[in-house]
Amino acid sequence: MPRFLSRRKFFGKSGQALMATGAALSGGAFAEAHGKSAPSAKGVDYYRKLGVTPFINAAGTYTILSASTMPEEVQAAIAEASKYPVQIEELHVAAGEYLARRLRCEAALVTAGAASALTLGTAACITVGNDPAIISIPTDMSGLKNEVIVQKAHRYDYDHALRNCGIRFVEVETLADYEAAFNDRTVMAHFFNAAEHGAISREDWVRVAHQHGVPCFNDAAADVPPIANLWNYTQMGFDLVTFSGGKGIRGPQCTGLLLGRKDLIAAAVKNNSPYSNTVGRGMKVAKEEIIGLVAAVDWLLAQDEQAMQAEFQRRAERIAQHLKRLPSVETKIFVPPVANQVPHLLITYDPQHIEITGREVMVKLRQGEPRIELNPATGGGSASAGLQSGEHTIVVGVWMMEPGEDLIVARRLREVLREATRA
Repeated sequence: MPRFLSRRKFFGKSGQALMATGAALSGGAFAEAHGKSAPSAKGVDYYRKLGVTPFINAAGTYTILSASTMPEEVQAAIAEASKYPVQIEELHVAAGEYLARRLRCEAALVTAGAASALTLGTAACITVGNDPAIISIPTDMSGLKNEVIVQKAHRYDYDHALRNCGIRFVEVETLADYEAAFNDRTVMAHFFNAAEHGAISREDWVRVAHQHGVPCFNDAAADVPPIANLWNYTQMGFDLVTFSGGKGIRGPQCTGLLLGRKDLIAAAVKNNSPYSNTVGRGMKVAKEEIIGLVAAVDWLLAQDEQAMQAEFQRRAERIAQHLKRLPSVETKIFVPPVANQVPHLLITYDPQHIEITGREVMVKLRQGEPRIELNPATGGGSASAGLQSGEHTIVVGVWMMEPGEDLIVARRLREVLREATRA
């Protein structure tokens, strides 16, 4: 081997050999061929060792709260995948083809979260619209198409994921604005699926973009359930759609799905890790995470969605039942229209009777034993799309609780509110 042969050249030369032999020596076959058996080991509780206190999740799948918990089947698939090395490019291809079949789209890519998918999808549109453009993104954009059309009401906290690619937003408000916004620098039309405002429908967004030959991208990160959303938007005509892998899909938190057109997914791959000198080089997805997301999709598609929603409803009802005798307390079960479309319990009360704010309730539950985290909309905090909020409103997300935790939350809420009740 030449002394200064780079990693990229080395793997380029050896990749075919790796891929040719990888399938024959995967998983259990590899272990058997090498006389290995899986060692039994008891995991150390590193949360305790590090002094980090876990909590009951009465909030939801928020990134800052470590998103969802993974089902046992997903955890087991990750543990198995961790035992053996594989060729990452080969695994990405195989996982993408499998997910595309299961999710009824042309192509798929496992990404390092939905925000990563936003960056890679945008880079893909720039690449296809300006081929070749990969190494120019994001700093050398002169002469390249880099305008992204977006509804003004759809600008949001994830703009930066697109701006990482050196794009310039062009805001529109009406359908007429949208139709007039396309020009020879337009490279993509972006849609935020859970936006509460905006005059242009999904169908019109797709139709007009396609009339101009421009790909349209739908950010539906938190919009599972319903499960059918995993194919609804690609079948509607969106060229790219992203979902978070660590929210309703229940996969690893640091995964996402990028679904859509085969040529665009191929361009996203070229902009992604493990390829060097790309905008996505730092967006690595480990073999365990790729397998974990594939396993999570399999798990989710095997679920009875009506049964899951009915269980979430029962949890909310049990908590409400524990609070019904407290003075002035009113409860309502609310299902947001798009994002986090599962039952949430809204608790309101009169501060003349119960002298505590929602934020103070949140702090008391966070500092109690066991620790409990309420939905961040509690007490007028930042609410997810569609959730109500207010100073004397408590919001309980029930869908990430483990069995029996709803009763623990109910008892703690009743204790805190009763202590604050005027005599």
